[in-house]
Amino acid sequence: MYLQVKGDKTYCYTGGKPFDATKPTVVLVHGVLHDHSVWILQSRYLAHHGWNVLAVDLPGHCKSEGEAPSSVEQGASFVTALLAAAGVQRAALVGHSWGSLIALEAAAQLKERVSHLVLVGTAYPMKVSPALLDAALNEPMKALKMINVFSRSTLAAPPSALGPGTWVYGANMALGRRVLASNGKVNVFHRGFKACDSYANGEAAITQISCPVLFLLGAQDQMTQAKAAQPLIAKARASGKTVQVVNVPVGHHQMTEAPEETLFAMRDFLLT
Repeated sequence: MYLQVKGDKTYCYTGGKPFDATKPTVVLVHGVLHDHSVWILQSRYLAHHGWNVLAVDLPGHCKSEGEAPSSVEQGASFVTALLAAAGVQRAALVGHSWGSLIALEAAAQLKERVSHLVLVGTAYPMKVSPALLDAALNEPMKALKMINVFSRSTLAAPPSALGPGTWVYGANMALGRRVLASNGKVNVFHRGFKACDSYANGEAAITQISCPVLFLLGAQDQMTQAKAAQPLIAKARASGKTVQVVNVPVGHHQMTEAPEETLFAMRDFLLT
């Protein structure tokens, strides 16, 4: 469905069910060069099992209009405006990679309006190498190949979100090309990576959230290594937050490489 968010048409996938703001709501935020489709299994399951789903295309990405966020804080402001546009007072926030930082910052701003926070493939600080930043800006196809090699623990994960033997590398390459081409004004690849690299409020944000948090990490993740999330986990625990940590034996894209394990970890956490 489409919502007007800050005056721009914004696309949200509802998992095949009509949106009903009276239900418990889950907002799913994608990462760099992705869109709502990366949550295909998780969003459909949740929508058909009692949740209200908003799997969003961030502004300037694919089906959503508006200026692509140039910082994590801008992304978080968008999430706040999205809830207002949808008429949702309280929601769970789920984010992957860059989206995990956006969800974290939004949860810190919204406080008690966030019931649960799920950080998938997260790290803090989420630094991006200068070589990869430069390639994303000047040689995006080369950079896209690089991150797809780094992100994957296998090229055809069983069973994968789209069925056994799906070529997850090729599918994500195609998605990345489509997302990059969807915005003819700015390079959303470089802009998203720059936002990750520049974000400096993670430790403060994790102490300001008012909800339990699940860290859903890839044990073989080379993009945001599981060990890079440990300082944020320690900070959350030290500040008295309820913390769960689940390590999935795959790479950076848990939603497609280990769709069921990722879904069930999310589902069980959201039921607490």
